[in-house]
Parts: sequence; structure tokens; C-alpha cells
Amino acid sequence: MDPVIIVGAGPVGLTLALALARQEVPSVVLDEGPGKDEPRLARTVVLREDTAALMERLTGLPLDEAGARWSGWRSVRRRQVMREIDFDAPADPETEPEAPQASPPLHLAQHVLTGALRAALAGERLVRIAVDSRLDALEQEPSGVTARTRGSKGTWWRGSYLVGCDGPRSTVRKLQDIRFPGRTAVERHAVAALRAELPWPGRALLHRTPPWRMSGPSAGEVTARPLPDGVWRLDWLLPPGKDLVTPELLVARVRETLTGWTDGATPSYELLDTGVHTVHHRLARRWRVGRVFLAGDAAHLLGALGTQGLDEGLRDADNLAWKLALAWHHGPHPSLLDSYQAERRAVVAARLRAADQVLPLLRGGKGLRAYVPGSGRGHDALLTDGHLGQGPVGAPGGYADSPLAARHIEAEVPVDTPVGAPVADVRVTAEDGTFVRLRDRLGRGALLVVLIAPGTGVWERRHWVSAGLMPRLAAAVTALPHPAELLVAESYPGASAHTVLLVRPDGHLVTALNGVRPADLYAAAEAAIGGPGEGPGEREAEGHAAAASASGSASASSSASASVSGPK
Repeated sequence: MDPVIIVGAGPVGLTLALALARQEVPSVVLDEGPGKDEPRLARTVVLREDTAALMERLTGLPLDEAGARWSGWRSVRRRQVMREIDFDAPADPETEPEAPQASPPLHLAQHVLTGALRAALAGERLVRIAVDSRLDALEQEPSGVTARTRGSKGTWWRGSYLVGCDGPRSTVRKLQDIRFPGRTAVERHAVAALRAELPWPGRALLHRTPPWRMSGPSAGEVTARPLPDGVWRLDWLLPPGKDLVTPELLVARVRETLTGWTDGATPSYELLDTGVHTVHHRLARRWRVGRVFLAGDAAHLLGALGTQGLDEGLRDADNLAWKLALAWHHGPHPSLLDSYQAERRAVVAARLRAADQVLPLLRGGKGLRAYVPGSGRGHDALLTDGHLGQGPVGAPGGYADSPLAARHIEAEVPVDTPVGAPVADVRVTAEDGTFVRLRDRLGRGALLVVLIAPGTGVWERRHWVSAGLMPRLAAAVTALPHPAELLVAESYPGASAHTVLLVRPDGHLVTALNGVRPADLYAAAEAAIGGPGEGPGEREAEGHAAAASASGSASASSSASASVSGPK
């Protein structure tokens, strides 16, 4: 079968290529550039906990060494500290009784991330990167896609599917005549990357309405985010308009800000890079046209209030990869492929709506302050949510309303992870008896079935793999309509003993069941892969029969032992 054609060699396109390769799907990446990226310290990315884990899993590199994990967060208004978070300390139940403890984001230069992805792809036999290859035309028919590139290596390419990861001015989107409505220049920031010693090493800062006078146009907000080796990225929010930010003005802004933060003479610093970052909010009308898909900035633009568009783009790639892999290996699954747009577009649209609702309150003069006492603190909370990936503005969405969601599962029980949300990264025992993190088993194309069995961690797997619920559950897993891996965890947040979790290949919870329920497990697994696909074959028929058999098998052993236990 023909490879998947990926247009664009930015972080999203390279991530998709690696994710497909991990699932034995070949791809061709059309890179209109020379195959390398210009180092720019003023162009950085902030990755949430699960997307950082995705990048480390794909690249095999400890990205914590290439970026900086913030040790804390501080929000200041004028000279008053409005909110301070220490990521190493538990949340204070008295001051924030309902606030979940935030995880420290990973902050790194975008060229460092892209370089790590390129290095991982260098030895990947299933991925071909074609440099100096700019997409010029594409055609699709029921059996595949044909793309034409121009440049020194212009040619025709044949693929099974094509994914446009080619940025805001996407050629793929234009060739498919997909509208890209939204708002232009929602926010503008002057940006500087510099090396300096600040009074709060390792901690990110949001400073609103600083008490010193700023040179040139200013909207009264500056953010400082640490990078490795004593480097900081500073962002000054600019007022609406197109005022020119000159180098001289930016240097004056740097000096005034550093002097204000140190309450004295300007500390020594080394200016490394500068720029102007303009945030747009746009959302493509469609993310799929037949065998052609959009992902990343080609499908959506967001980034106001500290949110990160690239973080969502990486989630696009993770969501699409396992669905394309299943269709590539097992034939057309229209409902599964349709679910990519249904899930990802709904999540991004919700974040854009939340930002559009909040922006007038935060940037529109009196706004919320005229109606709500103490709204200054509320403003800081909303901005903090965006920067730390929490709340409606910043939190990654779930897929509770997905067309792949299992319906009417009688044995379903609640756990701390909502259905459709990313699972917690607990320690599990793999099939070979080793202890691994749950997220380490993601991205292989298989469903994950996790049994919560307290006490198993003190025994070797060989002692309990044939005891209690395990034989019955193993039979049910074997009968599923899609390959699945059986894992065992000592505990999971909010789950009681003998709970069985079904997890998608991209780490989102399908369902949590009260015990071993083969028929319910089968139904949920079938829903998670979009149904039986076109023309259910022998595997589906055999699976239904095996699930029914598993429901009644091992009844003697399960009645004799209602729990997984080690040898007495």
C-alpha cells in the first residue's frame, strides 16, 4: 500500500511521521525548505505534561535536559503578588480548596524540538523526507492521493492519504478550497530572548500593570519564562494597532523591565534574539476531505492569553496517527477517520470560544472590574489558567461527546479521569513482567486494558497471572475486535479494586468497568475503533463469539477467587 504523504516538516508534520512509523506505516514528508531549521531563541514552545511525554516517547530523548521545567509560577499586579504556585509543593486546601495541582510545563526553543524530531527520523526506515519539495497540486480518487511538487526535486508522489501540516498559509487547505475564518491580530507581543540573572530563578512570571514607565506603546503586561542556561524569554503585550517596534525601542523596554524587577541599576544581560509575535484566532471549516486531512496551524490558529497552538497541533498528530494506521493496515474505517475532525475540531473550537469570551473582560478597559468585586484577582486566575494549561481557556479538552464514545455500558463506573480525557500516568506491570509507566505503552496502535489490582506489585507476575480474575480477563482481551495489551496497576486515581480501564492508543479513557465484563469490554472496544469498519470479517465474528465464551469461561476459578492475589 502507498505511504501517507505529509505536507510540511514542522514539529506537527515530523511528529505525525514518527507516530505513524511506530505503528509500521510508511510516510513521505514534503519539506519545502532545506531540511534544517534556523536557531531562534525568541521562538519557543510550551508543552503540557502529556504532550511533553509524547515527544519524549517518540524522540527517545530526555527533553527535560533540552528545555526548562518551571519550578513555580508567580502572578504580580503592580507590586502586589496576586498568586504564587510552587510546582514541588501540594496545593493549599485552605486557599485553593478546589484547584487541582498544576504540573510544571516544559519550555524549550522550537528549533530544539524540531531538531530532536529530525534526529529521531534520521534512522527511521519507514520515513522519507523530501527537501526542497513545495506542493503545487493534488488529486484524489477512491484508492489514493497524488501530489505534485515543484522545486529542484519536483515530481509526482503517490500516497494512500495526505495530511496538510503546512502552517497558516496551508497550500493543502487552499487546494481543497477549505475556508479558514476567524480573527486577525487578536494579540501582539514584542519578544526578546536574553541571558540574565533574575530575582526568581526557574520561576515563570506574569506581571500586569508594572509600576514603572514603559517606552513606546504598551498594554501593561509582561511575561518572563525561563529557558536552560540562564536564558529567559520576555513578552510585552502591545496595544491594538500596527505600531512599529524598533530595535532601539525594544532595547529600552528590556532595560526598563530588568531595572524595575531588580529595584536598582540595570543588571548585566546578553540580548540573544528579538521578534514580534502576532496571535491570530482561526478555525478551518473542515479538517477532512476524503483522503486529505489538515493538522496543526493549517487547521487552527490560537495562542492568546498564554495558550499554545503547537501543543494542540501535537495533539492533532497523536489523535490522527493511530486512526490512519488502523485504516492503513486493516482497510477503510470511515467513521473512525471522520472522528478525527469531530474530536479535534470540537476541542479547539471550545478553547477559541473560551478565549473570545474572556478577552473582552481582560483587555476591554473596565470590563469585569465594573461588575465584580475583586475582579483583579479573577483576571490573574484566568491568565494563569491559560499559561499553565488549566480551566476552559488552557486545559486540553476531552472527547466525552466523541462519535467513538461507548454508549449504554451498564457496568461503567466513575473514576477521577472523565471518559474521553487523557489517563493518569500510573505505574503498571507489562506483559513481560516489567514495571513501566502507562504512557510508555501508548502510541503503538493497540488498545490498553488496565486491571486495578492492589497487592500485585509485591509479587512477580508469574505468580498471579493465572490467578483470580486474570484468566477470564485475558480471554476477554484476546477476543477484542482490535489488538490490545493487558496491563495491571496497583492503583489508579478514583478507581476501586478490580476496576478495568479501557484506554485508546492515544491515551484517552474509553470506559472504566466494574470488574471483568467481557461483553461490555468488547462493545466499548468496538465503539472506540469506529465500529466493525467496512465489511466485518472473520475477526469480528470470532471476536463476538469469543467474548460470549469469555463471559462464561473461568467461572469456577473466578468464583473461587474474586480478586487477583499472589501465592499464599
